[in-house]
Amino acid sequence: MDFSIGEDRQMLVDSFSRFLADKAGWEARNAAIESDEGFDKDVWQGLAELGVLGALFGEEAGGFGGTPFDVGVVFGEVGRAIAVGPFLATLIGGRILADAGDTDTLENVIAGATMLTFAHEPAVNADGSIADATTASASGDGHTLTGRKGVVDYLGAADLAVVTAELDGQLAAFLVDLTASGVERRDYPLVDGGTAGELVLDGAPGKLLARDAKASVDAAHAMGLVGTVWEAVAVMDVLRDSTIDYLKTRKQFGIPIGKFQALQHRMATVALEIEQARSAAINAAANFDKGETARDRFGSAAKYTVGKTGRLATEEAIQMHGGIGMTWELPLSHFAKRLTMLGHLLGDEDEHLARFMELSKAA
Repeated sequence: MDFSIGEDRQMLVDSFSRFLADKAGWEARNAAIESDEGFDKDVWQGLAELGVLGALFGEEAGGFGGTPFDVGVVFGEVGRAIAVGPFLATLIGGRILADAGDTDTLENVIAGATMLTFAHEPAVNADGSIADATTASASGDGHTLTGRKGVVDYLGAADLAVVTAELDGQLAAFLVDLTASGVERRDYPLVDGGTAGELVLDGAPGKLLARDAKASVDAAHAMGLVGTVWEAVAVMDVLRDSTIDYLKTRKQFGIPIGKFQALQHRMATVALEIEQARSAAINAAANFDKGETARDRFGSAAKYTVGKTGRLATEEAIQMHGGIGMTWELPLSHFAKRLTMLGHLLGDEDEHLARFMELSKAA
C-alpha cells in the first residue's frame, strides 16, 4: 500500500516546516507562550499567507485542501514543532462555518484577519459539577445566548466564536462577536503552552448558523480527531528520536546507556507501538468519508490507540532521561506535556474505547 502523502502535500509540509523552523523555533515559542495571547499573531498571519489555514478547508469554502489527509499533514507539522496557536479551534469552528455557508467570515479566518475559536463544552462549577447548558432564544430578528462554556481555545485572543447552544430542543450553532455586550471572557494559560478560557454569555447576541447543527458539529469534531491523532503521532516521533539520541550520548560505567539490552528492548517496544498508532491515524483519515459510523469508529480507534501509546512514549522518555527529562529547559519535557494533553483533547482513551465498542455493534 502506498503511504506517501503526494507531491502537493509534501510541498506544503516542506514549506510549513521551514517556516516554523525560521519563525517559530524554540526560543520564539517560549516567548510566545509567555505572552498574554499564548501565541505569536505575526507568525499566525505568516501561516495564513503561506496557505496553511487554507489547507484545512475545501475549495467551496475558500480553501484549497480540506481532505482528512490535508488536515493530517498540517497537524503533523504542528506536532513536530509543538507550534502554538488556535489550529484546532480554527479547524472545528471553520468547518461549521463552511457547512453553514458563511464563507465571507471563513474567508477572513483563512486570511488570518479574523481569529476564530470554538465553544462547545460546558463550563465546570467550583464544586466539580457541570454548568447548566447554554441556551438560545429568539430576540427580535435575531437570537441571544445565555450560559457558560469551558476551556475555550485561545478565547482571549479570538474575535469571533462558533458557539453551540440549545434552541427549541435542538443543538444549534451560532456565531458570536466576542466584543459584543453580554460577553465576558476569563482566559488563562495552559500547562502545555497556549491559552484557553471560560466564556460567559448573558443575553449575548448570536448569529444563527444552523438550527439543527448536530451533524455539522459531529463532522467537525471528527475532523478535529483526525488532526489531533496526527499531531500526537508526530510528537511521539520527536520523543522517540530525542530519547534514542540521549541513550547514545549518556554514559554509565564508561559506555553509552543505549548499549544496555534492557533499554534497547524498551525502546524497540516504544518504536513498534508508535508505528501502530501511526497506522491508526492513517486509518482515521482513510475511512473518514465512508459513512458516519465508519468515520467515528475509526476515529475512536485512533484516539484510543494514540492515547495508550502516547502515555507509554511519554513515560519511557521521561524515565530514560531521568530528572533532566522533567526540566523546563529541555524541550523534551514540553513535548511530553503536549502529548499528555493531546491524550485528553476531544475525549480520552477510556471514552473512545467505550465509543468504539458501541459503534462496532452497529458496524
